[in-house]
Amino acid sequence: MAHPMAGTAGTPGTPGTPRVLRAMNDRAALDLLLEHGPLSRTRTGKLTGLSKPTASQLLARLEAAGLVLATGTTEGRPGPGAQLYAVNPAAAYAAALDVNPHRIRAAVADITGRTVGHHELPTPGHRPAVPVVQQVTDALDGAVKAAGLTRADLHRTVIGTPGAFDPNTGRLRYASHLPGWHSPTLLDELAAALPMPCEYENDVNLVALAEQRLGAARDHGDFVLLWNQEGLGAALVLGGRLHRGFTGGAGEVGFLPVPGTPLVRQVTKANSGGFQELAGAQAIPRLARELGVEDIPDGPYAEVAAALLERAAARPDEEPHRALLRTYATRLATGLASLVAVLDPALVVLSGTALTAGGEPLRDLVQAELADLAASRPRLVLAGVREHPVLRGALESALATTRDEVFDTSRRP
Repeated sequence: MAHPMAGTAGTPGTPGTPRVLRAMNDRAALDLLLEHGPLSRTRTGKLTGLSKPTASQLLARLEAAGLVLATGTTEGRPGPGAQLYAVNPAAAYAAALDVNPHRIRAAVADITGRTVGHHELPTPGHRPAVPVVQQVTDALDGAVKAAGLTRADLHRTVIGTPGAFDPNTGRLRYASHLPGWHSPTLLDELAAALPMPCEYENDVNLVALAEQRLGAARDHGDFVLLWNQEGLGAALVLGGRLHRGFTGGAGEVGFLPVPGTPLVRQVTKANSGGFQELAGAQAIPRLARELGVEDIPDGPYAEVAAALLERAAARPDEEPHRALLRTYATRLATGLASLVAVLDPALVVLSGTALTAGGEPLRDLVQAELADLAASRPRLVLAGVREHPVLRGALESALATTRDEVFDTSRRP
């Protein structure tokens, strides 16, 4: 990426000038306030390595810019309390949407990351009567209204969908089950309808981002996240960055040919593939019946799968629950072995209700099976972000870019 600071010495924005150094200190202080919460001038100085007078000037400058607020004073010490400062939550707002064939879930967060508005819009049916652009704006407006804001208050929005928008054509791929989202003009229509910058990301990639920022993959630069809920997919993080592939299809492992299932051809038209048929959530109720599990509940297959695995994990030493866990673990490890052989990750995160419902009993079995099927030995862990992980990842993505822009005081007059 080109550096925007080329110029003669002394030009505003030139590396090493007081303006840029101040901006670097400002950003460091803002990040510390996000991490630690309210801090005094003295504590800010110690954490940043700045003198108390310089830290005082920094906080005064950020307060004047509307980026921090004086929030109170320290308590519990002799003498007058020290003034505390915190990031101003209203400095900017970001939004996120999690889209699947059944509903759109939207949320708005302030710049500190606190969710201030949430809305869920059902979108049932294979041919939606309401156009996609209206669905998106209705869901977003619901979250914005719940936050007491307007669309104009939003700095950025990130939308997570199954599949991925091909960067070469702008069309959604790998998600034929998402009706209405395949128009070649859709992104232009959404850009015209939304007043803020909008980004699009694969839903499983966003789950991986949530795990990297907040969950089980913190401090890991190379890991694979296997997701199993309405669909089976993976996210690949290499060198600390998401690997998306040439068309955005990296990680679409549901299409992966695997032993134990017939070879599926024209997988994108069928929206199915070997690994999806072998280990996707829809395979679990069928497998449970074959193994003699009784009292199989009714409902959407992802919910049924989670209920069956949760019950089996609670009774892992009883048949046929033990057989269900063992057989399913072998199926999962069969596909994972291919990923591990190619990528050799240090960590594999199991996410989505059709994996996390099996808990540690299922994780232990998959770990043991993978040790037999793969040459390398990655550590398997259960996801740490369980509540709305796609939405949380989308918010984290939107907030990261928003903070980079709003916290850059070198660009302020």
